[in-house]
Amino acid sequence: MIVVTTGEVTGSRITEMFGMVRGSSIRTRHVGRDIIALFRNLAGGEIPEYTKMLAEAREQAVDRMVGEAQMLGADAIVEVRFQTSMVMSGAAEMLAYGTAVRLEPIMG
Repeated sequence: MIVVTTGEVTGSRITEMFGMVRGSSIRTRHVGRDIIALFRNLAGGEIPEYTKMLAEAREQAVDRMVGEAQMLGADAIVEVRFQTSMVMSGAAEMLAYGTAVRLEPIMG
C-alpha cells in the first residue's frame, strides 16, 4: 500500500477513487509515565515517554486507515493528513485520513 501526503504518486496515475478512509487510536496517559514526565518537565526538553506514546498511536491509526483502504480494493492512499484532539482529560485521539485510490503505472 502506497501512503502519501501528496495528491499524486510519481510515475502513476489515479484510475479510480474510492473516497475517504480513516483510522484512529485513542491513548491515555499512564500514572508512572506522568510522574517521570513531570520531572523531565522541570528540567526542560523532550518527554520521550509521550513521544513514544504518540508515535505508537500514529502507527496504529495509519494501520487502521490502510486496512479500510484495502477492504475497498485500493492500492494507495493520497492526501494523507493527521489530526489530534483531546477526548477527555488524559486521553487523546490520533486520527489519520486520506483518499483511497487505485493506481496504474504511466507508460512512456
